[in-house]
Amino acid sequence: MIKYKTREEIELIRQSALIVSKTLGLMASKIQPGVTPLQLDALAEEFIRDQGAEPGFLGLYDYPNTIITSVNEQVVHGIPTDRPLEDGDVVGVDIGAKMNGFYGDHAYTFEVGEVDPKTKKLLEVTKECLDLGIAQVKKGNRMGDLSYAIQQHAEKNGYGVVRELVGHGLGREMHESPEVPNFGKRGRGPLFRDGLVIAIEPMINMGTKNVKQLSDGWTIITADKQPSAHFEHDVAFIDGKAEVLSTFNYIEEALAKVNA
Repeated sequence: MIKYKTREEIELIRQSALIVSKTLGLMASKIQPGVTPLQLDALAEEFIRDQGAEPGFLGLYDYPNTIITSVNEQVVHGIPTDRPLEDGDVVGVDIGAKMNGFYGDHAYTFEVGEVDPKTKKLLEVTKECLDLGIAQVKKGNRMGDLSYAIQQHAEKNGYGVVRELVGHGLGREMHESPEVPNFGKRGRGPLFRDGLVIAIEPMINMGTKNVKQLSDGWTIITADKQPSAHFEHDVAFIDGKAEVLSTFNYIEEALAKVNA
């Protein structure tokens, strides 16, 4: 059952989402060759707690860390390790935070040093998929319209769209109804209604759409070991249109300073 939110509840979700946004901005300022995902994890936990929030993922379903770091062929749910990031890697960082009883949850795939043009294109297209999905969250549309827009753009560029993992509703629980697939048919699924809050998160692979899970019980990788990208925003449906509760502004500001 979909739990539609009041304006007040949406504002609380926005506060949690923006803590995640700021934490991702911190990650953007630190990610470089030689840094380990475990170092990033420690920084993120300290920062989230300093904001008066709790790490949203730590202990959720017994997950052992604060952030998720998915490197190269890892699609999602990568557990932070002490293996240093290397020049040319890409790393998807997914973060959750909980404050005032509500969750925020979003993600960004970062370039580490100099990334090859083919992989850069994958990241660009996946980010475009997210924007195209958000653009379909409007009056009269259904979930399938969002899903179709993401799938079409990814496949038009020759990429695989992961089927086993989807976006989700967001609120007092990290994962609520409805599911938000990145593939589907127009005109299908739940109609968008005021008070809906969802996490839209395209997971797009360079090659095959097929994935498999590693023996750690968490990490999902591409079946062909080619890179994957993951971008995610928290989106509310208010007065017949989408309002993005999270932001990439902190990330973009940090990257501009790093690259200056």
